[in-house]
Amino acid sequence: MQTRKKYIFLTFLASCLLLFFFGGDQLRRFAFFSARKAESQRSWPRWTDQSLLKSFAEPEELQRDGDPPLLSPRERRAAWLSVYRSSRCRMETCFDLSRCERNGFKVFTYPQERGQPVSETYSKILSSIERSRYHTARPEEACLFILGIDTLDRDRLSGHYVRDLEEKIRSSPLWNGGRNHLIFNLYSGTWPSYGGELGFDPGHAILARASSDSRSFRPGFDVSIPLFPREHPQRGGDRGWLQRGSVPPKKKFLLVFKGKRYLTGIGSGTRNALHHIHNGQDIVSLTTCRHGKDWERHKDTRCDKDNVDYERFDYQELLHNSTFCIVPRGRRLGSFRFLEALQAACIPVLLSDGWELPFAEAIDWGKAAVVGSERLLLQIPSAVRCIHPERVLAFQQQTQFLWDAYFSSVDKIVHTTLEVSPPTPSPPPQLPPGRWGHHWRLWQIIKDRLSPHRSRPRLLWNALPGGLLVLPDFSTHLGDFPFYYLHHGYSPSKKFTALIRAVSQAGSLSQPILRLIQAVSGSQYCAQIVVLWSCEKPPPPSGKWPQSSVPLTIIQGRRKLSDRFFPFGAIQTDAVLSLDEDTTLSTSEVDFAFSVWLSFPERIVGFPTQSHFWDAERGRWGYTSRWTNELSIVLTAAAFYHRYYHSLFTEYLPAGLRELVDGLAACEDILMNVLVAAVTKLPPIKVTQRKQHKEGVAQRAECGEGAAGTPPGPHPAPAGAGGTEGSRRLSQRQDCLNQLADWFGHMPLVSSQLRLDPVLFKDQVSVLRKKYPSLERP
Repeated sequence: MQTRKKYIFLTFLASCLLLFFFGGDQLRRFAFFSARKAESQRSWPRWTDQSLLKSFAEPEELQRDGDPPLLSPRERRAAWLSVYRSSRCRMETCFDLSRCERNGFKVFTYPQERGQPVSETYSKILSSIERSRYHTARPEEACLFILGIDTLDRDRLSGHYVRDLEEKIRSSPLWNGGRNHLIFNLYSGTWPSYGGELGFDPGHAILARASSDSRSFRPGFDVSIPLFPREHPQRGGDRGWLQRGSVPPKKKFLLVFKGKRYLTGIGSGTRNALHHIHNGQDIVSLTTCRHGKDWERHKDTRCDKDNVDYERFDYQELLHNSTFCIVPRGRRLGSFRFLEALQAACIPVLLSDGWELPFAEAIDWGKAAVVGSERLLLQIPSAVRCIHPERVLAFQQQTQFLWDAYFSSVDKIVHTTLEVSPPTPSPPPQLPPGRWGHHWRLWQIIKDRLSPHRSRPRLLWNALPGGLLVLPDFSTHLGDFPFYYLHHGYSPSKKFTALIRAVSQAGSLSQPILRLIQAVSGSQYCAQIVVLWSCEKPPPPSGKWPQSSVPLTIIQGRRKLSDRFFPFGAIQTDAVLSLDEDTTLSTSEVDFAFSVWLSFPERIVGFPTQSHFWDAERGRWGYTSRWTNELSIVLTAAAFYHRYYHSLFTEYLPAGLRELVDGLAACEDILMNVLVAAVTKLPPIKVTQRKQHKEGVAQRAECGEGAAGTPPGPHPAPAGAGGTEGSRRLSQRQDCLNQLADWFGHMPLVSSQLRLDPVLFKDQVSVLRKKYPSLERP
């Protein structure tokens, strides 16, 4: 019995010792936390025992007890939903589609209230819309409405914050609970949570906002836009740093970041941890604490060293010399450095969990950016090292395309907002099949959401020349556009339509146009001839027109210079040969030029050329018709181009540019060249011409001199003639060129020294071996 008691006592003693050595630390920690919890009730998250984070964060990086409490994700979402009660809005439930059915896609901007200033950035947005082809001055015609009150900055601590905004909006008779309204916003929320609250109820309005949170973003309804600075250009904008077709040199740095480090509050966690990946060699991460009014009060042990290292590198040099750029979240999800990295061809590495990327419903960011996770920051260096160099180059080229197509100016950001389309929705089950065809034509951002059957495929948004320059009203098939033949195996039709602009007096035809019709109709590639009659008097009867082997169609024009680029339904071929009635061409010249165009269907291919230059003395663009080795303009008096450019000219360009063309002599061909160069970023192509082209003089009396609306004569004397008419014509061309450069924000024309001749052209070989021997005859 004594032995049994002895064993029981020893077993109990051993158990106590084991519990003390292996479980005492946990018991003491439990008692510690219990006591701390009894002391005070803390909001989530406030404090974590630093011993649990020894290998991840420094004590200075943890939130301090005196900092303002942060809202949990659930609390933030609840606050958002309490403000935006229309969180389930879709185009079919919160948008009046009937307004767009009546007058098409028209946008009305509210008049600005007297005494209510707007920011420079919001003025640019309003100006972009008012200068666009979408704008209407009549609210009864509008499909979409834009507020005249500045809604960009909704931070209550900002000097641009507009107070009593909801009261001002609701007083408008057009508000209608926000239906068919688009609200632009760059900054929402305020310290300390920087949530998504706007300070007013947007109702059923579409929100186009930067730093969109995917949890509150309404897919298919809202639009995520980039955060851009006040200095962002209105139109044009600087080009990307990587030239098209060039291979960038090997960069000095692999991965860089230089920016503010927030010591407290939301957004501080990611930026505080960036120093863990800094190695001072190919990965450079520089932060500074020196910002804000009370940064010294929150100063930690790293601040002094960080501030010194921060000044050692120039930010622009880092962008130029790095392959990848870290784009972490700031106080809000978006960041200015996102667009800065795109322009610099520095592949963005995004560290902003929950950020709905700009125009993500149309743009495939997986081809231009690396989307990382804030929680896996330490894995970023190894991840980017594993990307193959060929893919790195593809990423860099895509950043340049996206920057130039959608982000380089306020105009492009606003127009993309109005045009970008989400995935096509499926037919709603509650509608019977007979009615779906009607509603299908009315759906979809914003413009494409209203017409999903004509919306652009996502491929068009992510390939040259970009979604803004591909009009779904023209076609939704890639093979109908001149940009996709080479990459997708399509080819243009093997016939062309000759479009001749005629200004001969009624009752007779000039000899040049008779010879021109005979020469063009003799081409084996000519499908038809269309004569655009641009006189007030009626054209000659059909019996007086020459007989030709191809159909001849006469179209009565409106006597405007821009008419020659109208998308006439009679033009059915891909290629258009634009001609003036006094142009002199042979059948061989036409055949050779068309064979060249088949290899370059996206460009203008023609005979007479001009060039532009920068006049440093006068500080403006100059225009010359002298024959030099440089060329940047092919006159549409004798040129091939794709018929799609007629649609772009008429439907893409605003009415103001076409009115400019109609008011200045010989400006229409410059505008067409500028448009094609802006789309393709390529120069036109000159081909062999047997005789030097001379611009003849057309008598205005032939079209009824003095008649209202009569355009200036299309063929005044040559600029080099020295006469009054020639000087006036040259001056008008230069004025046209400079006004177009101002409208586009830059000079789109591209110079070239290329001329294409037939094989064996001018070679001392037998004529029988040459395909176009007549080109060499005088």
